[in-house]
Amino acid sequence: MLNRPSWRVEPPLVVTLLLDDQAQQRFDREREELFPPGRTVVGAHVTLFHALPGALLDDVVRRVGEVAAREPFPVRVEGILDLGGGAAYRLRSEELDAMRGELAVEWAEHLTRQDSQPFRAHVTVQNKADRELALTTLATLRERFAPTTVTATGVAVWRYEGGPWRLVRRFPFGGVREPG
Repeated sequence: MLNRPSWRVEPPLVVTLLLDDQAQQRFDREREELFPPGRTVVGAHVTLFHALPGALLDDVVRRVGEVAAREPFPVRVEGILDLGGGAAYRLRSEELDAMRGELAVEWAEHLTRQDSQPFRAHVTVQNKADRELALTTLATLRERFAPTTVTATGVAVWRYEGGPWRLVRRFPFGGVREPG
């Protein structure tokens, strides 16, 4: 008989920024319209961390709850990013960068290579498309783009379970806790 450890590997955690309802609905509509059929399993999102170890769940929930004590803040939608196989909206916010940076320092030893890279906040509305389609999308989005400001309203923690994410908990800014 094989000697197996008594613990199991926990699915990784994803941490995302929450946006105001109007912005979220807009980005979700565009993502649904622009993603190749069957290639998206989650709605539009601003990823703060792509894959924190699942075993850190209690620490991640505690720290995200602490940073959520701040008030909602503005985030500038500044331009369109070329993702090679798609497009994203580039976001800019000093407060967002500072919040994410603070957490990254605390979790530095647990960050993947992707999460260790310089943070570039964005909302992906197309990915996994062939290059020709991506170029058409980029041209269309750039033609109709106008800078705007949306509001960051909280942070969410998710479990990545190989497809759709499972929500662990949402933390609205302002210190208000949702059940869970």
